[in-house]
Amino acid sequence: MPSPNPKGRPRGIIDKRQRLQKIFSDKGEALVQTAVDAALAGDMQALSMSLARLAPPLKSTGERVEFDLDTELPLSGQANQILLAVSEGKLDVDTGRALIACINSVAGIRAVEELEERIIVLEAKAI
Repeated sequence: MPSPNPKGRPRGIIDKRQRLQKIFSDKGEALVQTAVDAALAGDMQALSMSLARLAPPLKSTGERVEFDLDTELPLSGQANQILLAVSEGKLDVDTGRALIACINSVAGIRAVEELEERIIVLEAKAI
């Protein structure tokens, strides 16, 4: 089907997003100063917004840990090893949760690969 607009968008057309970006770039300093002035005057929402820009909230980071994970075990066995490491205090709960989520992702990838292989075999038999 041919394009209803074969020449495309004419040059120089400014859409809403570009207009808003221009307004913000032209008046950005004034907007920031207004927020800072409001924060200094006691506006708690402006203060919260200003502080969030100056010092964003800290993100939790887990410590680097090392423990033995037997990769020869099935994925469920590996998950059990991680749970054991958490219960023994070798891993923190968040790290254990993240590792088990990774194992879950690997299990999903393996399931898709196995399904693909089975489909290929079935299609080969059908031919």
